[in-house]
Amino acid sequence: MQMIDTKGISKRFLKQELMLFVGMSLIILVIMRVWFLDELLTPLIVSLVFSMAIGLTDALTWRYVAKNHEESLPTFYTAVSGGRLLLALTVMLVYYIVNGSDSMLVFFLVFMAFYLIALAHHAIFFAHVSNHS
Repeated sequence: MQMIDTKGISKRFLKQELMLFVGMSLIILVIMRVWFLDELLTPLIVSLVFSMAIGLTDALTWRYVAKNHEESLPTFYTAVSGGRLLLALTVMLVYYIVNGSDSMLVFFLVFMAFYLIALAHHAIFFAHVSNHS
């Protein structure tokens, strides 16, 4: 990469993630109101916090690696995917321990929607950035 605006790119990534997650949250809130599914609220909050925390960490770490250790970007992309998976499994395990198996299906569906959207966004965004630099 030659003289790219790492700060601008990471801000754009965060802005897009925020818009995706706000949009998904609004869709889930509408579903909750229309079908009276109040049990979606906790999975929504947990999924939103997890996704935003991972997105922020991802963007800031990418900015640092791209600026200071450009040759390590392929390792970074692999590490982010593996780390996100391990953290997601940990969150699901903790949720299962705290709430039991009764609410796990609803949580899993909401959480996986956020997880897969974040994963797809990360892959598409940084593939585009890598190809255009």
